Amino acid sequence: MSDNLIEVRDLVKHFPLTSGVILRKQIGAVQAVDGVSFDVKRGETLGIVGESGCGKSTTARLLMRLLDPTSGSIKFDGTEIAGLKGAELKAMRREMQMIFQDPYSSLNPRKTVGTIISEPYAIHGLHDGEGERKKIVQELMDRVGLNPEHYNRYPHEFSGGQRQRIGVARAIALKPKMIVADEPVSALDVSIQAQVLNLLRDLQRDLGLTLIFIAHDLSVVRHMCDRIAVMYLGKVVEFASSPELYAHPRHPYTGALLSAVPVADPRLAATKKRQILAGDVPSPTNPPKACRFHTRCPKMVGGTCDAQEPLLEAKDGGNLAACHFPLTDDEVAERVPTARTVG
Repeated sequence: MSDNLIEVRDLVKHFPLTSGVILRKQIGAVQAVDGVSFDVKRGETLGIVGESGCGKSTTARLLMRLLDPTSGSIKFDGTEIAGLKGAELKAMRREMQMIFQDPYSSLNPRKTVGTIISEPYAIHGLHDGEGERKKIVQELMDRVGLNPEHYNRYPHEFSGGQRQRIGVARAIALKPKMIVADEPVSALDVSIQAQVLNLLRDLQRDLGLTLIFIAHDLSVVRHMCDRIAVMYLGKVVEFASSPELYAHPRHPYTGALLSAVPVADPRLAATKKRQILAGDVPSPTNPPKACRFHTRCPKMVGGTCDAQEPLLEAKDGGNLAACHFPLTDDEVAERVPTARTVG
């Protein structure tokens, strides 16, 4: 059995742009995900980070097969799932579940909490007895920190944090091997975020889950993830273990993201050089040629960065980075100061 639960190779998702009412002629495409490759080991947490619109959520939906890929390969537990349909896809979905970003819109307001959490059993024909199903659902509610006596309440009677716990209970109902969490705490108060994150970590440990955690809050990702993939405009630009990424980022985009993270220590904050990126993220309908970051990169070199696409390959320290001129240790020290850099 392979150590990898998920193997993604050259994953592409382009959304067509059309004109005309009747003929619907395609005039272009939104290149939401364009050639993404990575592996996810069994039992680990992989973080996917990047600015809004970089392709994080689209990648999550492709992994769950909520979207059909334009091209590429997705292997789950050794099985190619990119082309699965019908009963085969339904059976595979028992092994993978998703926690959505917005706990207010991801729960059906017309159904009780008990019905929402038990819906996976109804879909897959499990635990048909009403009494048995209720008992199992109430055990799930207790496990995620909800009062089992609230089985017959509706989502509007719960707070945001409680609603997200309902989503977590629904996700673990079928005992999946993998859960994709798409920014599961971004809509919650900071005080509630920590509770939900700790719940996810406890469930991962107890159930042996593999977790793909998508977020834009780098502090949350550092707390949760073993390895991190940084995405920019549909591509993975850096891939590394969490300690290495935060201590020794190699891609200038990663360095810019980390330079924006607040530093609590005033001594460190005083030494930190904030890297402000020029301009806005280019349109995914017409991304820059070669390196997609070169239009905003402070290290851009004409004739190379705008002419040749960099490969995602190992740099000093072992990080995989798609950059012709990766950050040096001195540049990293300016953007990501540590206690050692200030004595």
